Amino acid sequence: MTPEVHRHSTEDLCDAGLEIYARALREGHLSSVEASTAPCLIDIGMLHPAVDDLDRLEPVPPTVALQRLLRFSDERVAGERRRGQRLVDVFEPLIRLEAPATKGEDTPSLRLLNGKERTGRAITEAMAEGKEQLLTIQPHDGLVAPALHHHEAALHRDQAFLDRGGRIRALYQHTVRHAPLVVGRYERLTGDVEARTLDEVTERLIVVDRAVAFIPASADRSLALEVRHPALIAYFVNVFDRLWHLATAMHPHAVHQPTLNGITPRQRAIAALLVEGHTDTDIADRLGMNVRTARVHIAKLAATLGSESRAQLGYLIGQSGILDREE
Repeated sequence: MTPEVHRHSTEDLCDAGLEIYARALREGHLSSVEASTAPCLIDIGMLHPAVDDLDRLEPVPPTVALQRLLRFSDERVAGERRRGQRLVDVFEPLIRLEAPATKGEDTPSLRLLNGKERTGRAITEAMAEGKEQLLTIQPHDGLVAPALHHHEAALHRDQAFLDRGGRIRALYQHTVRHAPLVVGRYERLTGDVEARTLDEVTERLIVVDRAVAFIPASADRSLALEVRHPALIAYFVNVFDRLWHLATAMHPHAVHQPTLNGITPRQRAIAALLVEGHTDTDIADRLGMNVRTARVHIAKLAATLGSESRAQLGYLIGQSGILDREE
């Protein structure tokens, strides 16, 4: 095997290296000649010479090797984030220096925020200056609740906004209508605050006083965009308003979602996604629940309709007419 084949990063494990490492684990050791076709194993420390015989290569335990490779991966991700932050820091003063195209014309602004703490500070600053309206869409991942100190900080921030005469409108998924953390939050807030829910919502969105908006800029939400472009703000508000009018009231006066012919509203939402061909994972993600919960609802739906297979379930959903009903 030529050296060119092993031109890969130090945190990766090639097929040849994996095969030789597995052999070393089975036999307890290999000679340096036997391992010469995969020098990457020595480079990343998965094989090391024995103390009393340098030609005898012994494997490190798989758990140790895994932790080492994960550490390499974490360091690479951290390095990319530091690089991103450096680029933001370099370009931010340059963006402020950019002159408007026309005298008196506002310069559109998009600012990349690196890190959840920095994003949180920017949102807090925007809300401290705001005094009219906060629009927010908060999708739920169905798995993890926010840290208590973050929850309390957001609660105090929202209450201060309400105390200045502002109004808050929030959209969630139906899956959080009875979540203690969410229900308790609105029981503690006082002022002009309303919350509604839908089967599905868009990604996270925060709009303050129709002047500044915040949206995610990465899948893990470690990056965010601060948006001050008037056209984009108007678009976000338009989307929010359309979703708001379609949503079901949750606070301060909850509207009961009816069960029709033994089919709950959540099961109807799942049925709609099933007939579109979505997987259990897709359904759970779109409706804000974990996969196990989604499968429980699918099983109950199948039992109610008398289905014995996934294919039959789709057919019975179509025949039942449950998706044609309006609440």
